Amino acid sequence: METTVVTSNCTNTRKHSLCPKFTESFKILGKKWNGLILEVLLTNGPSRFKDIAQTIIKCSDRVLVERLKELEQEGLVNRVTHENSSLIEYVLTDKGEALAPVLQAAHAWGDDWISDEECDD
Repeated sequence: METTVVTSNCTNTRKHSLCPKFTESFKILGKKWNGLILEVLLTNGPSRFKDIAQTIIKCSDRVLVERLKELEQEGLVNRVTHENSSLIEYVLTDKGEALAPVLQAAHAWGDDWISDEECDD
């Protein structure tokens, strides 16, 4: 039995595979800590590295730096330096902001399907 999986607006499909656009989306969103970093920036707005690190306490600084650079390369986050200041902030781009409904859907799914007991501290 042949199966083709197609998501909306995906015109490049292959038999027995997922849409390449869907696959690329999950390469970004499925990487550990990326969803949490995006959530922090969506919730708190522009944030300094130390503030993101204090919110996502289980993520090491080294990994957080890597992930922020990757999200910047993907066009989801901008690293903003302020003139005449040492202040550096990370802010979502329009592309990053467009993920708000995706993260809201993940929250709703978690509320429906994950018990409090299943959550780690």
